[in-house]
Amino acid sequence: MMSVISTVEQLEALYGVPGETSLVKELDHVIPEYAAFIEASPFVSLATSGPEGLDCSPRGDLAGFVRIHDPRTLMMPDRRGNNRADSLRNIIRDPRVALLFLVPGSGTTLRVNGRAHISVDAELCASFAVEGKPARSVTVVDVDAVYFQCARAIVRSELWNPERHVDPKTLPTPGQILAITSRAGIDGETYDREWPERARKSMW
Repeated sequence: MMSVISTVEQLEALYGVPGETSLVKELDHVIPEYAAFIEASPFVSLATSGPEGLDCSPRGDLAGFVRIHDPRTLMMPDRRGNNRADSLRNIIRDPRVALLFLVPGSGTTLRVNGRAHISVDAELCASFAVEGKPARSVTVVDVDAVYFQCARAIVRSELWNPERHVDPKTLPTPGQILAITSRAGIDGETYDREWPERARKSMW
C-alpha cells in the first residue's frame, strides 16, 4: 500500500526545516542583484489560479521584457497569442500570481510571488511596442516575495546542454495533435505548413 504524507508534521519529519540560506534570500522587493536576472531573462512562466483551476503559461519576449517599474512593481506586456487568455481571466478573478524567470545559460532561476492587475492604458501599452505594435495589455504585478532558486533542477536536467536538446522532428507536430484532437476536423498538414508565416505576421 502506498504511504501518503497528509500532515505538515509528517512532511517536516521527512524533509526537516529550511536552512538559513533558504530563508534569508526571500525579500518583499527587488534588489539590484535580483533585477539583474529579470533584465537578462527572455522567458518567464506565469502561474495563476481561478474558479476553473490552475494555469501555468509561458511568456517569452526580448530579454528584459518584464519591466521593473520600481522595487515593488513589475510590468509584463501581453502579446498576440491564441486568445484563450486563461491567465488573464484568472487574474481578473484572483489576483495572486507566481513568476519563474529563466536565463539561458544560467542555472539560477528567480521566483516572484505577488498580486496582479491588467492595464490597457494606451500610453503604457505603447511603451512596450515592438515593430510599432503596442502590447495588447500589460500585467502589473505588486511584488510580495522575490528570491532565487538554486541551480539543482537546471543542473540535473542539463537544460542548457546542447547535446541533450531534443530533435523537434522526433515529436508530434501541433498540426498532428490538432488533427487527432479535432477528430479530423482540422487539416494538420496544412496547419503545420502555414504556421511559420502566420506566426511571423502575428509575432508582436
